[in-house]
Amino acid sequence: VGAHTSDEAVALCLVRHPRGAMTKILLMLALALGAAGLRWPAAVPQRRATSGRAAGARLERAVGPVAVAPVEAPSVGRSSESAVDAMRGAAEAPSPFKKLMAANRAEIAVRIMRAATELNVATVAIYGYEDRFSQHRWGADQSFQLEKKDPADAAVRAYLDIEQIVALAKREGVDAIHPGYGFLSESPEFAQACSDAGITFVGPTVANLKTFSDKTTARVAAIAADVPVVPGTDEPVTTEAGARAFVEEYGLPVIIKAAMGGGGKGMRLVRDMEELGASFASASTEAEAAFGDGSVFLERYIESPRHIEVQIIGDGKGGAVHLCERDCSVQRRYQKVVEIAPAWSLDPALRNKLHEDSLRLMRSAKYLNAGTVEFLVDGEGRHYFIEVNPRIQVEHTVTEEVTGIDLVQAQMRIASGASFEEVGLVQDQIQARGIAVQCRVTTENPERNFAPDTGTLSVYRHSAGYGMRQDGIGYSGMTVTPYYDSLLVKYTARGSNWGEVIRRMTRALQEARIRGVKTNIPFLLNV
Repeated sequence: VGAHTSDEAVALCLVRHPRGAMTKILLMLALALGAAGLRWPAAVPQRRATSGRAAGARLERAVGPVAVAPVEAPSVGRSSESAVDAMRGAAEAPSPFKKLMAANRAEIAVRIMRAATELNVATVAIYGYEDRFSQHRWGADQSFQLEKKDPADAAVRAYLDIEQIVALAKREGVDAIHPGYGFLSESPEFAQACSDAGITFVGPTVANLKTFSDKTTARVAAIAADVPVVPGTDEPVTTEAGARAFVEEYGLPVIIKAAMGGGGKGMRLVRDMEELGASFASASTEAEAAFGDGSVFLERYIESPRHIEVQIIGDGKGGAVHLCERDCSVQRRYQKVVEIAPAWSLDPALRNKLHEDSLRLMRSAKYLNAGTVEFLVDGEGRHYFIEVNPRIQVEHTVTEEVTGIDLVQAQMRIASGASFEEVGLVQDQIQARGIAVQCRVTTENPERNFAPDTGTLSVYRHSAGYGMRQDGIGYSGMTVTPYYDSLLVKYTARGSNWGEVIRRMTRALQEARIRGVKTNIPFLLNV
């Protein structure tokens, strides 16, 4: 395959990743034909290639480097030549890695692998036995089943097996691992194991994770950076007696939170001293099941706050930029349901203060890669630091939609050593345009107190249209199991103003057709 726009022949060679190589070839061919005034063939034979190493090997054997002899071509304008040259340069930009593993499942694994494929990086998926029919396997060049150490273990345990995941990555020649969110994404032990194996961890440094994956040490770092915090325990609390001592000093109400992890797991609101013992025990048990660590900490509870978070990317050298903020105040059981970017009706002075405090904290920590600084804002407009999420977040899509920056690809490129300038992260040029809203569609039944529902999806048809984005894993015939999180798909609507984006999201939710299991769409429409 070859094309050229002048007397110089252009030779295109297949590289290690067949899909990325073919994308390059087709892009270059289309541009060259257009610039030369030629037309694309009326019909091109098509053949669907099977993903994986076998397909890549067959393709590489079948097609080698090809050069085409020079031919006369019509002259083209300077603008056309510049466009071809620019696109050629983009298509031939070096890939950040050779092969990347998405050490996660479901929609975030799909998101990671799509981003990697666009950067011409080969992808590896992992899955537990209960996930063997999950859609996240399909988008990978290779996929491998994880084995549980004890068959009686919960399904999620397979995704927490650091030793097995790193050994698999090393065996298959993986040079980078993206942890996604949840599971091992905030584990300093996992990041260290990757480093010891010579594999790049697409995320913060081990030191960053040790500081921010534990909410008590993150609190200490915030205080040191002169960022206001809510009164709370300075160390993890492991006994009911320790919890009672805090309540006796600071009073009620208090909120118990898991020291590790997030997503509303291990959170309990306590308004009565008689509830403390049971709430402490249940929070610790839930934290242990979700994150492998049952330690918790306590904070004074702020009534009816807004939950505002600032998206940060750091260079690991003391430099950081913010990508504006998100409002995540619409929650159920401390889990975010609707997210908005930028934060709606936020006082400009407060907005600037949130950005400044976030940057000061992350710069002081020499933070590397993407992370989110989260705050509570009370009724008087005072803000309090609550935590740093040292990873990509579920709601990153709204930030991408209003800034135009692919956060997951930025993560990969920063992890590979690219500078902010090379990635296009210049603070003065990062602006939020319009408004984006995300709704999380889950397989929960609102009429049964949001009990998780299971079954087979008999119909799964997305709504679409201008300004709508879908990130999910569903398909007709898919079996929804009880083993994992109930998130099915994320709808993200973008618009130029508040009314437009709300009308667009409402239309999309009404148009969606998901049959076979109950979902929270009626609840979202009411919200």
